[in-house]
Amino acid sequence: MTTDRAGTGADTAADWWATGISDIEPGVIRFHGYPIEELIGAVSFPQMIWLMIRGELPTPGEAQLLEQTLVAAVDHGPQAPSIAAARMAASCGLALNNAIATGVNLLGDVHGGAGQQCLEVLYQLVDAGSDPETAARDLVASYKARKAYVPGFGHRFHPRDPRRDPLISAAQQAVADGTIQGRHLEVALALEAALAPIPMNVDGATATIYAELGLPAELARGLFILSRSVGLLAHAHEQQQEPTRIKGPLPKSVIPTYTGHPPRSL
Repeated sequence: MTTDRAGTGADTAADWWATGISDIEPGVIRFHGYPIEELIGAVSFPQMIWLMIRGELPTPGEAQLLEQTLVAAVDHGPQAPSIAAARMAASCGLALNNAIATGVNLLGDVHGGAGQQCLEVLYQLVDAGSDPETAARDLVASYKARKAYVPGFGHRFHPRDPRRDPLISAAQQAVADGTIQGRHLEVALALEAALAPIPMNVDGATATIYAELGLPAELARGLFILSRSVGLLAHAHEQQQEPTRIKGPLPKSVIPTYTGHPPRSL
């Protein structure tokens, strides 16, 4: 957008939040140059997400892959601390936005960060230029020596994450269709083979797709949060319909184990 502005002060103020994303003025809303009235009804939500974060519309194949990753990560029930926290917040009378924010704020390096971490690993392995099998074995050996977890593999709840297979199958089909090249997929599968019998989880599968799509690593966490917010919204809304107030992490009948001093007096 080009607007006539008088004086350096006006220029400075207008440039304070300069952006290449949204072009807004009275009667005009454009995103990366596209008028909103043309986008509505013409693009899907995943296509819109891609446009906003990348500046161009995706190909149909790219949009389909992104949509599949977003669908895969929407929810994992109150087993997930972020979902449980959102439900607790809702039971304490907080509004939906506050409950969702409570859950989002629990998504950090440990719970919610594995996708970003796995994406970083995949980029490092591909950039190293070694053959996938050797690179994977060396990386797994280094993690074992440090007694560290390889991000994106194994699951504390599922022996085999049910989201892994459809996402990897989608990536393999996208390679066959020419949508993606498959180099990062090859490395991810080599890592899984080196870690056998520990399978890839949803974080590893989505990271594989995001790597193939060329997304910056930090966007992996952002997109996971965007997806998981759907589950947070659904659970918080459901909790609002229940009569129980101020639900803590345990039922009232369950008393946490005490590990301190035995009873004593002054």
